[in-house]
Amino acid sequence: MNNAIKPQGCTNLKLRQLDRVVTRHYDQYVGRTGLKNTQYALLSHVVRLGPIRPGDLARHMQMDASTLTRNLQPLAAQGLLTTRAGPDARSRLVQATEAGVAKRAEGQRAWKLAQTALNDRLGEVCVAELHLLLDACIARLAEDAEEDAG
Repeated sequence: MNNAIKPQGCTNLKLRQLDRVVTRHYDQYVGRTGLKNTQYALLSHVVRLGPIRPGDLARHMQMDASTLTRNLQPLAAQGLLTTRAGPDARSRLVQATEAGVAKRAEGQRAWKLAQTALNDRLGEVCVAELHLLLDACIARLAEDAEEDAG
């Protein structure tokens, strides 16, 4: 007799439901800084990696380039990011301003509170196991995408 556990329901739906619940949780904290979670993540990547070409940033964040461009605009309008000419005439570089670095630090403090609250709510072991499972799934699906493209 086969007692294996079989998946029930739609994985995409379950992941999207989890994403919405977790996003609401982080929004309660990060939103107090005036940033959306997506803006905080983008600003954090630019602070850590910048100056960086938008295409490289999109690949690093696993985002579509047009989505990245749309998401950069509000941060640039707030004076948190700048775009300047790159090493050749066709390239651009995105980098955080001093105000952007300061806003990222404010967002990071709020993010840490959100992460600690989530760890407390779910348990650190559960969160660590979830991270391992998600990382393994991301790596496996990325391998499949590379094989399909090749």
